[in-house]
Amino acid sequence: MGDKQPKFTLNDMAGAPHTYPHPRPSLICFVKQDCETCNTAAPVLEALHRAYGAYADVVLISQSGEKTRGFIEEHALTMPVLDDRSCGTAFAWDIESVPSVFWIDAAGVTVAAFEGFVRKDWETLAADMSVATDQPIAQIDWESLPAWRPGCGSKHLDPTVFDKLRAEADDSPIRARRIDIAQSDDVAEFMFDQGFSDGLPLVPPTPERVMRMLGGTHRAPQDIIATVPPNMGIATVEKIAINAVMAGCKPEYMPVIIAAVEAVCTDTFNIHGVTATTMGASPVMVINGPIRHKLGMNMKLGALGAGNRANATIGRALRLVVRNVGGASTGGVERSTHGNPMKYTMCFAEWEERSPWEPLHVERGFDAEDSVVTVFAMTGGPVLIVDQTSRAPDQIAGSLGLGLEGVFLPKLRNLPVDALLVVCPEHLDTMTREGDYSKTRLREQIQNVTTRPLSDMVMDENCGAGIAPEVAANMSADALAKPVPKFASTDYIHVVVAGSDAGKFSSAFHGWATGQTGSLSVSKKIDLG
Repeated sequence: MGDKQPKFTLNDMAGAPHTYPHPRPSLICFVKQDCETCNTAAPVLEALHRAYGAYADVVLISQSGEKTRGFIEEHALTMPVLDDRSCGTAFAWDIESVPSVFWIDAAGVTVAAFEGFVRKDWETLAADMSVATDQPIAQIDWESLPAWRPGCGSKHLDPTVFDKLRAEADDSPIRARRIDIAQSDDVAEFMFDQGFSDGLPLVPPTPERVMRMLGGTHRAPQDIIATVPPNMGIATVEKIAINAVMAGCKPEYMPVIIAAVEAVCTDTFNIHGVTATTMGASPVMVINGPIRHKLGMNMKLGALGAGNRANATIGRALRLVVRNVGGASTGGVERSTHGNPMKYTMCFAEWEERSPWEPLHVERGFDAEDSVVTVFAMTGGPVLIVDQTSRAPDQIAGSLGLGLEGVFLPKLRNLPVDALLVVCPEHLDTMTREGDYSKTRLREQIQNVTTRPLSDMVMDENCGAGIAPEVAANMSADALAKPVPKFASTDYIHVVVAGSDAGKFSSAFHGWATGQTGSLSVSKKIDLG
């Protein structure tokens, strides 16, 4: 005991304000109409008010809104009953259950506090009030009352109420500017009008939703995760959470989104260039490790498409952060000639368990048990590669290679450009059924089948891309006959496994400019606290 309770001003049911603290002792009890124990306590509280109300303030604080009127009438209450339907005072006083009783002296110090109905506690309270007010002890038929009855949970502990109160509290972790809109305005339309949207409807980021989203990470709300180009906006955990709410994420997705924001905002990835290029590049996210299963991510049938909340909304949240925090809006810095659907979202998980190969994150130096997000800057895809008839490993690998000839343009070769190949299980089975067919061998076969003489790259009447004729004219026959593979190195060919067990259809994503003047893929370990 000895604590001092927070101040409050509440109206009674007639609209008259009542303020705490008072210059005399106070008995304050929190109740709600549908609590059986509160109904047991109500006549006792009325008796205490009648006995000591001239010398101490006896006040009920109700969480039941308009139903409080019935509570007052049922028990013929004459004491002030204050309206705390928002539960703000219950939150401030940290009430856990009702009835919660506080006997407070004239100095504002809590002398006694208890919950529920334990008859001995109430008898002691009556005696203490008698001594403090120098009045005869209240006449109450204690034997007719139960010896013990537990209380009910305070209404403010309902998650939807508690999160709202926590968001609006003075010490709330939320610092973002709050936008109030007129009651007649449509919230969804308002967010469209303000330019927050990628073109699809958004979930309104109410304070309580943001609070729940922040619960998905151990990071402090004002921790700075990244500076987001092009406007160099500061992406705090809170701002990421706001965009995650708008994207439709669950709180448990937050660690993945935070890692993705960290990854794309590195100089290595160069999100500014990825966003601004007229080629229409966009981040593609691949998730590895145990987090895939924890979040229920799709790595099987339809992994690159619609239907899975985690896949769809994690990718969208990243794009909204780049848009709303970084300022990369379409028609502004976002100058893609055509755009592409990946600018809404593109995120999927690798089906590690289905493959004999090392998963992507292990290839990149992480432990198998690590959860990792890898981001690639891609301009096109997923592009389908169809081979339903090949039965030999090199045939399937060759078909996958020929499918990659379209990166940029079949005529363009020796490209320092990333490609992300998503191998389907049936193609994988064909390649590996005769033994160990490694990713290394697959990459080499891709290079083999896409190797053409340099002369094929010379401009002609059918295509003006490639080597200018005047340059080719100064080259020797041997130079023009030199074999050139599609990719400058097998390092540019990234391989993951995903998709349904049925269907001999693999897919590929075509990269943007890879390197110092473009973008390099980045992998980040997901911080799960």
